[in-house]
Amino acid sequence: MIVLTKVSKEKFLLNHNQIECIETIPETRVVMMNHDYYLVQETIQDIIRKIAEYNAKVLDIHRQIAVTDKRK
Repeated sequence: MIVLTKVSKEKFLLNHNQIECIETIPETRVVMMNHDYYLVQETIQDIIRKIAEYNAKVLDIHRQIAVTDKRK
């Protein structure tokens, strides 16, 4: 989930997997799959960056390091 800021300056968490599309009207409008929408202060580029950062963190959590000793 990513943190966004409504036009009223209220912060909220958004499940980015439920985003259908993002529009600029000139505010940024995030339209969800159920057709609800949020007007937010962040730009489209900000939202894309937050989604990429979140996905990178999730993938990094599942990364495992394997150490093998080949001297034997």
